[in-house]
Amino acid sequence: MSSVRKHPTLDAVAKTIIELLQEDGRRSYSDIGRVVGLSEAAVRQRVQRLTESGVMQIVAVTDPMQLGFHRQAMIGIRVAGDARKVAEAIAAVEAIDYVVITVGAFDILAEAVCEDDDQLLALINDAIRPIDGVVSTETFIYAKLQKQLYNWGTR
Repeated sequence: MSSVRKHPTLDAVAKTIIELLQEDGRRSYSDIGRVVGLSEAAVRQRVQRLTESGVMQIVAVTDPMQLGFHRQAMIGIRVAGDARKVAEAIAAVEAIDYVVITVGAFDILAEAVCEDDDQLLALINDAIRPIDGVVSTETFIYAKLQKQLYNWGTR
């Protein structure tokens, strides 16, 4: 049995809808419909299917600093045992917004968004390190967010 996940097949219209929403998530369905040659209702249905299937989500991306989250960091985590179980436990922690299992120097990378250094310390000391299987952590504090895009398109 293959562990490769099958991706949904997207036609050219679905890909264009995704790319248009990546450019501007507030773009109206009627505007998208004019570009792809569909009615507003048909675009709405397509977007609903894309979101319900997990292919995309439409969210407001914020600047954490302007919302009072003055400490962001990437946390490298080394694990003994099943990294998937540890990643699942880390993903359940509220201050964590991104978790990936890797095959490099760290078994897991997790991004934290915290109000301050005290909250970051509590997160690492009280929420991450006690998780069964966590061997060590290394924290990379963000000095400045230089670039963050979500418009990589489709294939």
